[in-house]
Amino acid sequence: MAYETAPICGKLFADKTFSFPIRIYYEDTDAGGIVYYANYLRYAERARTEFLRHLGLNQQEMLAKQKIGFVVHNCSITYKTPAKLDDALNMTCKITELKGASLKMEQKLYRQDTLICNIEVTLVFLSLNNMRPSKIPPEIFNLLQ
Repeated sequence: MAYETAPICGKLFADKTFSFPIRIYYEDTDAGGIVYYANYLRYAERARTEFLRHLGLNQQEMLAKQKIGFVVHNCSITYKTPAKLDDALNMTCKITELKGASLKMEQKLYRQDTLICNIEVTLVFLSLNNMRPSKIPPEIFNLLQ
């Protein structure tokens, strides 16, 4: 299986931290201009998707053709300060642990140098045929290292 890198908006830094820009729009906020708490998980999902795309992994292709993919097993979020309407933010993604059938990732949302929230997520590699965890194929595992 060949994987190729697609053009994306994010950046990968030397310490293997991926950074993805996010802008806060009116639809993301409540009447006071503060981001609704569940939207932070949406931003994290978008950043993870772009991170995998940056590595050359096409999740749609994995799901459709191979019936495999990553699913969230566990997620923990700590809110530090609210994001607000029109903020320009960056969501970082960094793999902190890689095992045979899972990985842990730390994601942080920043407004410049201010930490907005910290998210720790565990992803499990799943076979859609039997809906059970499956060993990450070597070619994907190597990309994640």
